[in-house]
Amino acid sequence: MATKKTAMDKIRNLGIIAHIDAGKTTTTEGILYRTGLNHKIGAVHEGETTTDWMEQERERGITIVAASVTCFWKGHQINIIDTPGHIDFTVEVERSLRVLDGACVVFDGKMGVESQSETVWRQADKYGVPRICFINKINQTGGDFYKSLESIHNRLNKRAFPIHLPIGFEQAINGVVDLVEMKAYTYKDFTDKELIEGDIPEDMMDQVKRARSLLIENAVAEDETILEKYFEVGEEGLTTEEIKKAIRTAVLTGKFFIVTGGDGRGVIVERVLDLVNEYLPSPLDVGSTWGTHPKTGDEIERKPDEAEPFASLAFKITADPFVGKLAYFRVYSGKITAGSYVLNSSTGEKERIGRIVRLQADKREDVTEVGAGDIAAIVGLKGTTTGHTLCDLDKPIVLESITFPEPPVAIAIEPKTKSDQDKMSIALQRLAEEDPTFRVKVDEETGQTIIAGMGELHLEILVDRMKREFKVEANIGQPQVAYRETIRKDGVEAEGKFVRQSGGRGQYGHVWLRLSQNEPGKGYEFINSIKGGVVPSEYIKPVDEGIKEAMANGVLAGYPVVDIKAELYDGSYHDVDSNEMAFKIAGSLGLQAGVKAANPVLMEPVMKVVVVTPEQFMGDVIGDLNAKRGRIESMEDLPGGVKEITAFVPLGEMFGYTTNLRSSTQGRASSSMELDHYADVPNHVAEAIIAKNAK
Repeated sequence: MATKKTAMDKIRNLGIIAHIDAGKTTTTEGILYRTGLNHKIGAVHEGETTTDWMEQERERGITIVAASVTCFWKGHQINIIDTPGHIDFTVEVERSLRVLDGACVVFDGKMGVESQSETVWRQADKYGVPRICFINKINQTGGDFYKSLESIHNRLNKRAFPIHLPIGFEQAINGVVDLVEMKAYTYKDFTDKELIEGDIPEDMMDQVKRARSLLIENAVAEDETILEKYFEVGEEGLTTEEIKKAIRTAVLTGKFFIVTGGDGRGVIVERVLDLVNEYLPSPLDVGSTWGTHPKTGDEIERKPDEAEPFASLAFKITADPFVGKLAYFRVYSGKITAGSYVLNSSTGEKERIGRIVRLQADKREDVTEVGAGDIAAIVGLKGTTTGHTLCDLDKPIVLESITFPEPPVAIAIEPKTKSDQDKMSIALQRLAEEDPTFRVKVDEETGQTIIAGMGELHLEILVDRMKREFKVEANIGQPQVAYRETIRKDGVEAEGKFVRQSGGRGQYGHVWLRLSQNEPGKGYEFINSIKGGVVPSEYIKPVDEGIKEAMANGVLAGYPVVDIKAELYDGSYHDVDSNEMAFKIAGSLGLQAGVKAANPVLMEPVMKVVVVTPEQFMGDVIGDLNAKRGRIESMEDLPGGVKEITAFVPLGEMFGYTTNLRSSTQGRASSSMELDHYADVPNHVAEAIIAKNAK
């Protein structure tokens, strides 16, 4: 059954983002309950929630994969993506933000801004996503709307202004004052069916007027017409509609944020939904998207309009136990119908659109058509993966893809029995299709299968999913660090010469390379400076390929070589004996010789570690981090005698840290870590790693 189509200005593509345990999933449950999709609110700790439908999510009480749900509120269609808060699954947040138009950032009212709140906020800044702030749990002991607001100002952005003020404090909270409407909305119990509209409590009037003036004064600055009127007549002379228009204009800049608070399980969520409808952007507000022509590279514009050629981005692939492969996609222009053909411009292949489904977490509803601005999923696409563009066959366009970090942690994995061997290959391939930060490779020397991910928890969950969903039993090794190699000397010249004479036609490839450092994170760059055809043009690409192949196994300890420029500036060839293979091998030999001469170094991933600990354990925590070659960056006081320590520590020292931290602090400290940068390994450590790998 297909639902009635929603006008584009009434569509909201909304991400719910936050630190782990701030209450994102519970808030989503509250929204689904209030919009009529659920008959009761599922509790995370009881494993009943709609969007946390994977077994591992229900057991651990955390969100792992971003789940997409469509619901309706006051004539608006809201496509919600509930994203994970755990740092190991940060890529889920990244790819969701790429296709969303607005976000609701949830904060824990007892903790304020936490480390992962900062990470998701930065990600939203990167994509310019307008957002509203919801301070959750302020009706619980220790919950404080104003302290949390202060932490938003101190750690994220000064331009965050309350649009609602809570009535009461902690357990006595029973509603909010709306600073635009100048009305109070209260309830007797937070689980009430509806809010009661009434007058603002007398004792709050001065505070309400101050907060309202601040909100209006800052919002009108973004709307010239209303700003002029404001200077003439003051805030009293502005109508409610004008104030709303000014706030909406300000929010849409992505640099002005409205703040509300309450209990994500409660009736107050209805006011949050009203804010989403009134102030967050529709696809029309976001405007055109830009891409390039796959052949010419010319820039192409696509307007959010169904009359335009079809263009969409696949932002997530999942293996569904009932229907097979599901590709979530966001349509930017045109429309798509079930049964039609589209072009995957990222691969150049044609794909047939079988079924299109709208998702309500793990339930689904078939639809025949999806238009510009909407989000849905396609069943059974063959060659489409995350970041691919699906577009009109005759009007090709490639949209900007999604970039993912290289995974820093690896483990060896092997099947327990012979019969698990094939099943394991299929399972790993499926999981790698779903998750772009999960990599699988076979070590050519040992024949072992190596899997790499963003952290220990990430790999633990993937191995667990393999066991449950694909019924594969496997043994796993100790976590290993994904080291890198690079050079520290510029302008090093090296010769690569491959000559073989063995009866009949020989082999001849000869190149001169000049190696230099590239900027950190820039990767590999190949420069062709051949003049006068000393190396014929058809052999240039094989040289480049040979260099890349040699870079995969470095010269110090066999780790990939990164961040180098290789300039091919001279060489020679033989009329008869030269061929592509000979030049590929010459390129490879030249690279190895050059790296050896260019002061090669080993680099290790350095993690940004944030530890939240009661003050009494602070000395022990800092001492432990220092012993792990850590560098303490900052220490901050949090409410309730708690300290937050930020440090940079090499990943190799951090395996099992979470468990050790819990045991040394009686279970009262918590930590999170994310890859920050790569740095040179100290000599004594590098020698030990090289010696170990030489065995």
